[in-house]
Amino acid sequence: MTVFLLVLFAALVFEYINGFHDAANAIATVVSTKVLTPRQAIALAAVCDLSGAFFGTQVAKTIGTGLVDLNAVTMTTVFAALLGAIIWNLFTWWLGLPSSSSHALMGGLCGAALATSGGDWTVLKWSVVDPVKHTIDGLWPKVVLPMITSPVVGFIVGAGLMGLLYILLRKATPRTVNGIFGKLQIVSASVMGFSHGSNDAQKTMGIVTLALVTATQSHVLDNLPPWLGFLRIPEFKDVPVWVVVLCAFTLACGTAGGGWRIIRTMGHKMVKLQPVHGFAAETTAGCVILSASHFGVPLSTTHVISTSIMGVGATKRLSAVKWGIVERIVWAWVLTLPVTGLLGFLVMVALKLLGSW
Repeated sequence: MTVFLLVLFAALVFEYINGFHDAANAIATVVSTKVLTPRQAIALAAVCDLSGAFFGTQVAKTIGTGLVDLNAVTMTTVFAALLGAIIWNLFTWWLGLPSSSSHALMGGLCGAALATSGGDWTVLKWSVVDPVKHTIDGLWPKVVLPMITSPVVGFIVGAGLMGLLYILLRKATPRTVNGIFGKLQIVSASVMGFSHGSNDAQKTMGIVTLALVTATQSHVLDNLPPWLGFLRIPEFKDVPVWVVVLCAFTLACGTAGGGWRIIRTMGHKMVKLQPVHGFAAETTAGCVILSASHFGVPLSTTHVISTSIMGVGATKRLSAVKWGIVERIVWAWVLTLPVTGLLGFLVMVALKLLGSW
């Protein structure tokens, strides 16, 4: 029971950190274009994150059942995965790098499951076909492939939308454009915040539900009083409503806390934006992320909004994008999965040694 409570606490800490770590995803552009003040933008993002978190549970199911063999998952495994993800998120936040909380969690889970199984790589579900539902799950289709394709899609669609807006607005005065898109950017920022909640909140929902299933199957929760019977979940079929509500509010609180280091990187250092650019970037990223949430793909919201901003900035001229900053961001992306996998593995090994003592 102590381990279970630690896991639940660690999951909520991760969700809170996810909120302020990824707050920049939803509000960096609207702050940098000065359409909203930082406080107004954070309040808007928190409300939209909260709303988006109730948008289905397909991503949660992918995290909870589609990545690793559940026979190789214990309460300690989940705890190690969360610790690995938290360490990496805090480290990249301190550096001001917009890394992926999603990939941090998935990498930590894979590394911890690998350590639990004694190094058996078959516990990782690379590609699993469900002949009944006609779906394909696993690390390759739901994590690795989207990790490669989503930044490309974000860049191309962002550049394409911005190019189209340039053509449509070529006769408009800058004052008119700023006036129109200053208002429209509030809508696009809301869509971005909603999409962030729809994808990122669900990842912790999946982890918490996985912890509840593991605790029930290992008889940890057998002696609970009747009024706590709702904690017992024999198998992962769906996410309990109370888990959805808890994770949604925790993410919203984290978002309300802000993440100024990353906001400065995303909104000011990477490329100089006007309201029309912010609208194009946020609209692109929001639509891509909502599509991924619908199909249960735990996408990196950080990757999508970052490359959308790059694509939009590149339409002005390639030199408008500060590629030195971009290089640092890309390195953070590339390293997130392997580093958090290693962290999850090492934390699990350390916990095993502590348990043996």
